[in-house]
Amino acid sequence: MTRGVSCRRRDDSGTALVEFVWLAILLIVPLLYIVLAAFDTQRAAYAASAAARSAGRAFVTAPDQETGHARARAAVRLAYRDQRLDTVPEVRITCRPDPRNCLTPGSVVRAEVHSSVDLPLMPAALGANTPAIRVDSEHQAPYGTFREARP
Repeated sequence: MTRGVSCRRRDDSGTALVEFVWLAILLIVPLLYIVLAAFDTQRAAYAASAAARSAGRAFVTAPDQETGHARARAAVRLAYRDQRLDTVPEVRITCRPDPRNCLTPGSVVRAEVHSSVDLPLMPAALGANTPAIRVDSEHQAPYGTFREARP
């Protein structure tokens, strides 16, 4: 009779491995997604920081304000291209104390860069409603007190 009972018992060997694999998949896949999103966001934050710094410096070294705006936009595009980002960020240049005349001795040029990063692996079916993370950066570049005023 003991022999019949032992034949009816189910053999559990190998199920721990299956359970471990399923648990690992359920935990590792979301973790990898979070890491990918963090890397993309960090890359965009670094690009925004470098772009703002470069835009401020490019504007301050320009011979006039029109050329300064063009150089600032080119510097921002280059900083984003260096990080292999296709987004076109918004660039805003402001000056103080006189917003109309940025290249006067003692003024401070402020470069702001605003962009957003789409979350990775989002389906194209969402269209323009893809979730994104906003990334902003700013840099202030002084136009030296003992420099020559420019138009």
